[in-house]
Amino acid sequence: MSAPASDGPSIVVKHHGLITASLMLATIMQVLDTTIANVALPSMRADLGASSDTINWVLTSYIVASAIATPLTGWFSERFGRKEIFIGSVIGFVLSSMLCGIAWSLEAMVVFRMLQGVFGAAIVPLSQTFLLDINPREKHGQAMAIWGAGIMVGPIIGPTLGGYLTDTINWRWVFYINVPLGAVALLGCIAYLPNAARRIRRFDFIGFAALAIGVGALQLLLDRGSEVDWFNAAEIWIELAVSISGFWVFIIWILGAAQPFLEPRMFLDRNFATGLVFIFVVGIILLSSLALLPPMLSNIFNYPIVTTGLVMAPRGVGTMITMVLAGKLVRIIDPRKLVVAGLLLAAWSLHIMTGFGPQMDSTLIIVSGLVQGLGLGLVFVPLSTVAFATIEARYRGDATALFSLVRNIGSSIGISLVTLLLTRNTQINHTDLVASISLLDPEFSSLANGSLSGLMHSLTLSRGEGAFWSFLNQLVTQQAMMISYIDDFKLLTWITLSAIPLALLLRKPTAAPPGGLPAAAD
Repeated sequence: MSAPASDGPSIVVKHHGLITASLMLATIMQVLDTTIANVALPSMRADLGASSDTINWVLTSYIVASAIATPLTGWFSERFGRKEIFIGSVIGFVLSSMLCGIAWSLEAMVVFRMLQGVFGAAIVPLSQTFLLDINPREKHGQAMAIWGAGIMVGPIIGPTLGGYLTDTINWRWVFYINVPLGAVALLGCIAYLPNAARRIRRFDFIGFAALAIGVGALQLLLDRGSEVDWFNAAEIWIELAVSISGFWVFIIWILGAAQPFLEPRMFLDRNFATGLVFIFVVGIILLSSLALLPPMLSNIFNYPIVTTGLVMAPRGVGTMITMVLAGKLVRIIDPRKLVVAGLLLAAWSLHIMTGFGPQMDSTLIIVSGLVQGLGLGLVFVPLSTVAFATIEARYRGDATALFSLVRNIGSSIGISLVTLLLTRNTQINHTDLVASISLLDPEFSSLANGSLSGLMHSLTLSRGEGAFWSFLNQLVTQQAMMISYIDDFKLLTWITLSAIPLALLLRKPTAAPPGGLPAAAD
């Protein structure tokens, strides 16, 4: 049985608006760094003297360090205080961002990015914990709407902002921009963030070590897989074995330990356990489609970075709209219905994307992005609200850390999956298309003697006999890539639809009697 959280706020505070603004500024700063540095990699490679393979460690080091450090959030915040850990995390994140900006070599950059990942790991889960603590349960929907806006919009604007800073100033400003943002957030947190009760809890080193090994090896596998050709490399098999072993030891250990690193009883809360599965799916949808669109718009449609950002902006607008609405609707409409409606909208948007073609204008891209933003916003707020509606307040630190960790793992798995399928399907589709191109084929021969004859003759005269076939190969490659993108969108559509039945496992929290605890209704 799960024990619901109390109806009132865990912490009574003043300056509620300033606390929320400070928390969200710090959160947006941290979330931006998950995507803002990606577009700056080519410029970094030249300045840091790295190769095309080794420069990816700038991203890998941050992701792995953050994943390993995230589960520590609950224990550290209880032992040393949530306010103190949050402020320390913001300070460490800003300082490590400055160090990344002045990095003089790849080795230095990787070390500084690891520090950035470690310090940034606690910011997102603790900001969620604070917002749940300082708001009564009836306002949790609005609080999660504000929190979710930063979580979901940050990765969308990250690539555009990173590209703009890199093109107009320097790639180092991708990291320097955290300094003013972090300074303002830090001042607000120091002045207004409330103190929370501390709890002495023995540190379960074996439990943490097993979880850290499992998570770290999994993130390495997902990030390195595309570079070493996945399971054709011994490295991937080793990382898979280490990851499975780490998770296995962790599960066995916490079930038998007297004071485990993570309390197994929190997983008996049906809403929280189901919420973890849901946020895993949301992570796949959110960043997988986000990872597919910019390279597609660049490689197939030849959009510059700024245009790509403008075309994708409606996605963020849609997210903001439904998050604001969902924050209010969650109090009067069954959250499960909102989640289902959001998933249906997200699936519809992905279905629209399966109709993309290389000759289309930006209308479908804008419409599908807007619809997807509306859907994801409608899912995220009620999900974040219901997942923590019935769990005991003493588990919030660990629960929010797990919520962030599972979302990030879902994003990593989703990105790796769609990238793998995109690469392999492009090769397969290219081979299939080329097999149909031959002057001996009646259909192609008629095209070569008909509509293509003028282009073939023009290119041959101006550039030589091989020019037409080179042009044709580029056209085939473009078509093969487009088909592969569509295949990925189809897969994501089915993944989204398959998550809808999980809504039946969620329970709607009912109103609590005066002085009582909220119950959960089926």
